Amino acid sequence: MMSKKSKGTIGKRKRRLTLLMLIIAMGGCAAVADDKEGVLQIRSDRQLFIDDYLINKLTGGANKLLHHPRPMEVAITHEEPWEGSGSSFHSVFKDGDKYKMYYSAWDFTIVEGKVTDDSHPYKLCYAESDDGIHWTKPNLGLVEFNGSKNNNIVMISGKLGDVYPDLGHPVVFKDSNPNVTPDAKYKAIIRDWSVESGLKGLLAFKSPDGFKWTLMHPESVITDGAFDSQNLAFWDDARNEYRAYWRYMAGKEAIRSIRTARSDDFINWTDQADLQYGDAPQIQLYTNVIKNYHRAPQLLIGFPVRYVHREWSANMEALPDVENRRLRATGETRFGTALTESLIMVSRDRVNFHRLEEAFLRPGIERTGTWHYGQQYIAWSMVETQSALEGAPNELSLYAVEGFWGTIKKGMDALRRYTIRLDGFASINAPMTGGELVTKPFTFQGGELELNFATSAAGEIRVEIQDENGRPIPGYDLNACEPLFGDTVGRKVHWKSGSDVSALQGKTVRLRFAMKDADLYALKFQ
Repeated sequence: MMSKKSKGTIGKRKRRLTLLMLIIAMGGCAAVADDKEGVLQIRSDRQLFIDDYLINKLTGGANKLLHHPRPMEVAITHEEPWEGSGSSFHSVFKDGDKYKMYYSAWDFTIVEGKVTDDSHPYKLCYAESDDGIHWTKPNLGLVEFNGSKNNNIVMISGKLGDVYPDLGHPVVFKDSNPNVTPDAKYKAIIRDWSVESGLKGLLAFKSPDGFKWTLMHPESVITDGAFDSQNLAFWDDARNEYRAYWRYMAGKEAIRSIRTARSDDFINWTDQADLQYGDAPQIQLYTNVIKNYHRAPQLLIGFPVRYVHREWSANMEALPDVENRRLRATGETRFGTALTESLIMVSRDRVNFHRLEEAFLRPGIERTGTWHYGQQYIAWSMVETQSALEGAPNELSLYAVEGFWGTIKKGMDALRRYTIRLDGFASINAPMTGGELVTKPFTFQGGELELNFATSAAGEIRVEIQDENGRPIPGYDLNACEPLFGDTVGRKVHWKSGSDVSALQGKTVRLRFAMKDADLYALKFQ
């Protein structure tokens, strides 16, 4: 909280008021200021270097470096008669020992120069895995398709009471609210976008098992938006509230953008706000894929899809699947020339996001099923899986669409798995010539400092703990620090006196990192 002592000037009082309003807007989250103005409270929360929250200055060759997921195997293909070339908008999460996946099944085709997706109604389908790598589609026996229930369909679009759930853009999650009732352990957000109902909004569903679903409210619970995207909601573990993120069209130019609101009961949504990105340019964002990062729940991380409009050119003609590209363009030019890729963004207050403008997941090396409209939509959201390297720590798996609109095989698209290091979205990187990071002043809770880092055999990281004025604290200066080298997601920092830093808890400190040929991904006091 802010100091109660008078600052003596109107300017300082205004700054205090602004900061207090920010803390209130953040739901009282103690991550902004300590008892002294400008001092961060990081407690024992894991801190990632995906944004500039903790960074005061970088010197020498040190810089912030964005990392990218590595492509792995195709996790699942959508080629069943009830699926098709447009199957997308996947929800992926771990539920006990089982990994679960829900997705929309639909099919895009071009008929006489016109786009059609009415070969069958949109459906919600289900797949599961024991390891997040090998996926199966169980025979659920719930919904009839072409006279048979031998399929993995959970729900189908159509009339339900006075509403018409449209399974084109669904989201499903397991509710982590500690007070959730047994009949609502699983929840879903599904749009109602029908002429018949006239509601045009988002419907709230609940389920005791993820397969038998009922409406939680007879009408749409969110109505102010466009909704033709993967709209989502979830229980925010760090704020103890539900959070929703959905599409709206901004300004006269109708820019595809993102809106948010909060709720205590999943039915009544308040504090609606449009996402802000600081000085970042306004661009078309097709999805948002926002959720708490499980290793640092105070952070919301999103993977929005960037839509890029291109024109026909010699280079466009040289991209893969040119015949299919030309065919799609007969329906609408952009379906043949537009490109999509995923960005990464992070927020601490749930409204203001730090968005990196460099692509997080590029279209990748040119091959069949890539460099086209609809590719690289990342599933909501990432999960932790075992590394392919025996003995290595777990890694994060993300899943992204490729072959959209049948660019791999007619009537089929696919979902490829990608992996990235735990906390490994971005790092503070330094070359062999060296570089330094100095943090902003902060207070912490914990007895030891742990780092997620990687160095070369000749590289190293040393850490100095400074007081609030930047003076080395005796016993924790740079020369007293034992150099860290290796490649690990968690290692304690040792000084000559040991690793214990508990005597500094609650005091305002800074950290100075001296690095060479190294990457620093995250830190945590524990």
